[in-house]
Amino acid sequence: MALLTGQEAPEFTLFSSDLKEISLSDFKGRKVVIHFFPMAFTGVCTTQLCTMRDTFGFYEDINAQVLAISVDSPFTLAKYKEENNYQFPLLSDFNKEVSEAYGAYYDEFVFNLKGVAKRSAFVLDENHDIIYAEVLESAGDLPDFDAIRKVLS
Repeated sequence: MALLTGQEAPEFTLFSSDLKEISLSDFKGRKVVIHFFPMAFTGVCTTQLCTMRDTFGFYEDINAQVLAISVDSPFTLAKYKEENNYQFPLLSDFNKEVSEAYGAYYDEFVFNLKGVAKRSAFVLDENHDIIYAEVLESAGDLPDFDAIRKVLS
C-alpha cells in the first residue's frame, strides 16, 4: 500500500553507489526528495534522474536532499551514476524492503522480473513527514516535477 501525505516516512539505511551506508535519519532537519526508479540504464529512468540532475541547483539552493533508489546493485548504480554525472546519492534497495515499505513496488514487472521499484516520488519535510507522494502505475510515466518543486517552495 502506498504511503500518503501526512504520514511519517519509514526510516531506512541502504548502501549507496559509493558503498557507504546512508540512512534517512542522516538528513533530519532537511527536506528530502526521494525518487524510486525501476532500473538503471533504461530510457524513462534516465530521463527521470537526468531531470533531477539538470535542475539540481533548485534543490541545492533550498538545502533539500535528493535521493534516488532502485533495486539495482550498488555496483550497477555506481556505473550509472558515473555515466550520467548525478550529483545525488543512488541507493541500492537490492533486498526490496524500502520499495515495499513505501508502497513503490511491482510484484511483477516486464520480462517476468519480480520485485522491481515502481517509479515514484516522495517529498519529506524537515521532520520527515510526507508532504508529497506520487506512485505511478505505469513505468512509462514520469513524476510531476512541477508539483514536486511547488510543494518545496
